[in-house]
Amino acid sequence: MIEIGYMELALGSLLLLVHGAVTLIYKAGSPFSLLIAGVRMVVQLSLMAYVLRFLFAADMPLWTLLAVLVMVAFAGYEVVARQTRPMEGWWGYGIATGSICMAAGIVTVFALFVQLKPDPWYDARYTIPLLGMVLGNTMTGISIGLSTLANALKQNSDAIEARLALGHTRTQACQTVIRQSLHTGLIGIVNSMSAAGLVFIPGMMTGQLMAGADPIEAAKYQALIMFLIAGGTAIGTVSAVILGVYRLTDERHRLRLERLSIKM
Repeated sequence: MIEIGYMELALGSLLLLVHGAVTLIYKAGSPFSLLIAGVRMVVQLSLMAYVLRFLFAADMPLWTLLAVLVMVAFAGYEVVARQTRPMEGWWGYGIATGSICMAAGIVTVFALFVQLKPDPWYDARYTIPLLGMVLGNTMTGISIGLSTLANALKQNSDAIEARLALGHTRTQACQTVIRQSLHTGLIGIVNSMSAAGLVFIPGMMTGQLMAGADPIEAAKYQALIMFLIAGGTAIGTVSAVILGVYRLTDERHRLRLERLSIKM
């Protein structure tokens, strides 16, 4: 495996200047947000590297569980932070975190016990990277799904309230919005699976190839990961959207958009 020095890494970071220049020239946002995101990424990856080194050496389920809980908690926070119309109070965070925890938990446990079968089953070398990949993609699907749901309910409130007035249940009245939210939340993984291997080589397979793994084995691992991500994204997005609909309506089948807040 070819090692990357700090000088090579620093030279690679210069490519961010291209992104920043485009943002500045076309006024597509603040270049400082890119700088902050880049610094944050480096700090987070560095901390994760040291944490993983400790977890791999410790080989204790308690520490692995603690790392998992921290990852899920931050994933829920990231979902809420990306919303332009988040739910008021702790509901948004609770729905996001609960959906992420359920989806990632089901998929990760399924992979550990059925496909990978590490010994011990809680081996952090398998559990943490696998959970991280599933969490990242599930978080994106849930974030997009909830954002689409809030915006679509706001834009189609008159039509939804008319259906509710005609006697439709809240699920029936919001059926079109639910379908739209799920389609938007799930389209990302569908596009990734459709283009994988033909348009691009996914990250895990690329890493294994650069580390010297056999291409066939790397392809099998990548296919398994994509299957797991697709399942986790579907479970998490469906759960979040359905729970979001129930939160933004009530038991009397009324639309409750006042439960949304708008970020300034």
